[in-house]
Amino acid sequence: MTDAVTTSETQIRSEAERPLRADARRNRERILDSARAVFAQYGADAQIDDVALHAGVGVGTVYRHFPNKDALLAELVRQKFRLFADRAREALEADGEPFEVIEALLRRNAATAAADVGIQYAMANAGEQAWTQAQAEQEELIAVTGQLIERARRAGAIRPDIEAIDIGMLMCGVCSTMLPRPGFDWRRHLDLAIDMLRTR
Repeated sequence: MTDAVTTSETQIRSEAERPLRADARRNRERILDSARAVFAQYGADAQIDDVALHAGVGVGTVYRHFPNKDALLAELVRQKFRLFADRAREALEADGEPFEVIEALLRRNAATAAADVGIQYAMANAGEQAWTQAQAEQEELIAVTGQLIERARRAGAIRPDIEAIDIGMLMCGVCSTMLPRPGFDWRRHLDLAIDMLRTR
């Protein structure tokens, strides 16, 4: 069973990394954009057929790129990790007080997640297989975040016990409060999370 899962994951990664023709690339981007919209609208009830209809492509076209819903969720998660890693690298090159640089990055990423209900769903509902497929991108994000934290630690600006994985867990918590719930305010949650990171 493990070998079968590993083979499937390898095939999915190979498909994502293989250079695509221009038309195939456009279809893939359209499918991913549509997946975000469909997941935002239907949540757990969203199906591959809904994504294909929204994208204006055949169901077979979706399946050629993404063999199941988990693979589609995995790619959405991978995309978001790549974006956040790119931003973290930009933050490493930014001037400014080290903690303020981290704070600005967290606020920017939270605003991006708040504006994208589809990615909120993907991050909250991606299964183990999806997270496994996004492991390389997650590890890259953690590595760059660790460099930001180390710089802030040397400046005495962040709690000495904070690790990069803590930032990920905090941001997952913030994202969970973005879903409509009475009395929940993700901005306040983010303020509290950022304040917890500061040295006293």
